[in-house]
Amino acid sequence: MGALTGVTRAPEIDQKQWKDDAGSGSIALNMKSFFNTLIFGSLLTLHGHAGEKETIALFNGKDLSGWHADVPAADKDPKISPSFIVRDGKLVSLGKPGGHLITDKVHADYRLELEYRFAKQPGNCGVLVHASRPRALYGMFPASIEVQMNSGHAGDFWCIDENIEVPDMEKRRPKGKDQKWGGKQGDARRILNLTDDSEKPVGEWNKMVIECRGQEVRVWVNDDLVNHGKNCTVSKGQIALQAEGVEVEFKGLALTALKEAR
Repeated sequence: MGALTGVTRAPEIDQKQWKDDAGSGSIALNMKSFFNTLIFGSLLTLHGHAGEKETIALFNGKDLSGWHADVPAADKDPKISPSFIVRDGKLVSLGKPGGHLITDKVHADYRLELEYRFAKQPGNCGVLVHASRPRALYGMFPASIEVQMNSGHAGDFWCIDENIEVPDMEKRRPKGKDQKWGGKQGDARRILNLTDDSEKPVGEWNKMVIECRGQEVRVWVNDDLVNHGKNCTVSKGQIALQAEGVEVEFKGLALTALKEAR
């Protein structure tokens, strides 16, 4: 067994000194020091365990347990083909019919790590964080902040009935003459990423990391920081994957709780 970390070694007891102190009454002081040291070491160990981050798998590689689909077209045709399936241990968005695969649970203050690829052709998709009200926009998109996966633009933000801010808004969030920044229909909802050259060619796996902490959202694509938003209007919610036209494969989908304040 390896050495325990975070544990202070109890002091060794000198046998001769023990005998000498036994008659003088100072043994009680030595024993108090011994147990104080032992207890302090135990507290260090417990504190170390309490500070560890918990990582959970949002996708078990076998089925879609923990998720539910919201596909508007299924309202009229309950037997419609599914938009999301599991294939060869991967979660697959088939792209059509359009909709979202949404976590059953609400999450806050976390780091989401996943891999994705457009297996056959480039196209559109996204990961939605802080999702809440279903079909809040265009009768399709839940209120959320979308982290874009659209080929060539991975890491853009799209505000959906919510809002987030970035530095240099005039440049990175272009708007028309009569538009305002926001998440409603007609608003300037798109926030450009910091780099469009972080993605890999179609067919290759991309790594995406999304860190949500309080009112901030950070995004990395293949280890490049591609976006960092602040003052988000929401700080918790469900996580959703899109079906938006083309097939996209996902794997990983590991969520780590962020317990310490930055």
